[in-house]
Amino acid sequence: MFIRYPYRPQGRCAKLAGWLVKWGKTATVREIAFNRGPFMLDVNFVKSALPKSGALVLLVAEGETLTGDLLVELDAATDGTISRSFAAAEFKGKAGSTCVMLAPGAGLSRVVAVGIGKAEALTHREAEEAGGHAAALLMREASATVAAGGLSASLAAAVAMGAALRCYRFDRYRTTEKADEKPKLAKISVLVASLAEAKAAWVPLKATVSGVFLSRDLVSEPPNVLTPAEMAERCKSLESLGLKVEVLGPKEMTKLGFGALLGVAMGSACEPRMVVMHWNGSDAPKGKKAAKSQPIAFIGKGVTFDTGGISIKPAAGMEDMKWDMAGAGTVVGLMATLAGRKAKVDAIGLVGLVENMPSGTAQRPGDVVKSYSGQTIEVLNTDAEGRLVLADVLAYCATKYDPKFMIDLATLTGAMIVSLGHEYAGYFANDDTLATQLFGVAEETGEKLWRMPLADCYDKQLKSEIADMKNITGRPGSAITAAQFIQRFVGGKTWAHLDIAGVAWSSKDTATIPKGATAYGVRLLDRLVASHYEA
Repeated sequence: MFIRYPYRPQGRCAKLAGWLVKWGKTATVREIAFNRGPFMLDVNFVKSALPKSGALVLLVAEGETLTGDLLVELDAATDGTISRSFAAAEFKGKAGSTCVMLAPGAGLSRVVAVGIGKAEALTHREAEEAGGHAAALLMREASATVAAGGLSASLAAAVAMGAALRCYRFDRYRTTEKADEKPKLAKISVLVASLAEAKAAWVPLKATVSGVFLSRDLVSEPPNVLTPAEMAERCKSLESLGLKVEVLGPKEMTKLGFGALLGVAMGSACEPRMVVMHWNGSDAPKGKKAAKSQPIAFIGKGVTFDTGGISIKPAAGMEDMKWDMAGAGTVVGLMATLAGRKAKVDAIGLVGLVENMPSGTAQRPGDVVKSYSGQTIEVLNTDAEGRLVLADVLAYCATKYDPKFMIDLATLTGAMIVSLGHEYAGYFANDDTLATQLFGVAEETGEKLWRMPLADCYDKQLKSEIADMKNITGRPGSAITAAQFIQRFVGGKTWAHLDIAGVAWSSKDTATIPKGATAYGVRLLDRLVASHYEA
């Protein structure tokens, strides 16, 4: 990731064997990480009826704060507490607003009202956010009931998804945390009108939540645990979902001519990997005699730790560079999602996994490398390494699999953060149809995108005096010239590049994302597949 503001150094990739932990036995950090799966909120759908215990969530539409059979019944059971609380808090059901109440007389621990705005205009994204807002207020409760009987089955399932996403927590290395300091919410029951429809709507959403959690776990892992080899092993474990997974090591990549990717890895004691994950879910005939189908392809930059190499970053904040593999983390989470919900599509996910370190064997500024495509690259800055990794993986994907399209994701440039902050990811595309589809699903999921330009005037800035191109240009427009560099390796295929540097990690809680890894792109690309590319 070519980013020049201050960072702080991080340790090497040695395994911490013999680390004592309070889990009944001695275990390595890797064993802890690999054996402990993410917590998943237990979601159940039940027939609408006023619960007798626990917490209750009321989804209240704007202008309808005192209507609905269940709300009227609850207000009567609490001798008007609900209506008085709404009046005192001036709660009117505005989207995102909340009102927390005690409910004496009803047997409930508390009641949380969440505004959903105009009921007739409620979208899936807004329903998810309502579920997330509710979950955030109920972390100290063991269980809760969500009154969603007035919503459609798909919207009720979306509320459950939002609550589940908000309950994510990465705590596998906390060994001394007291029980009363931990969140308690483990189960929600969603009151619905149609059980069968709600349960059916929840099945693919649960797979998406699992994929998001996998991505968040990978991005949250410390870099001494999540080395390229370790991440490849975790990809390999996804074969249990029905994915076919191939892992290529240094020997295989050397034979293929991955000079750009291998150059980045030269300074590290941790060997690089490339992983190819196949999901064959379409109804197209399979076997040797079947016509070759064009898969859709997703490619992720997986720099498991980025010091900048010889062009080393400043010290303060360098620990953040453990998430320079967030693009690869998204691709892994997406492939798990597609397999988990049995998506009717043929898709491949490719991740290039390296560690970028300074050492006596590291790549130097001024080196020239030959990429898989045959094009040569003058490496002027070793901190512009992600584009070198993507160059080989994209060219390999285009040549070997002839995909219908390729979409790459990468925490590529600090310039994109300067351009768009932490609200939008920037994206580049050589095809207007794909660009329009991406923008549409970004609006639906709330994983926002803003299209950036591609043009010859930027491409010309990549000219090198001694090679086919150089890997950096000047600071002006440097997110664009990075995309122009990548485009040189797509082989004319339909392609989009998502620079997610500003959105891969969140410094604050949002409705459905706790502070930390966001898994940006998993839901976006899953929706793209579901809306436009499934049979």
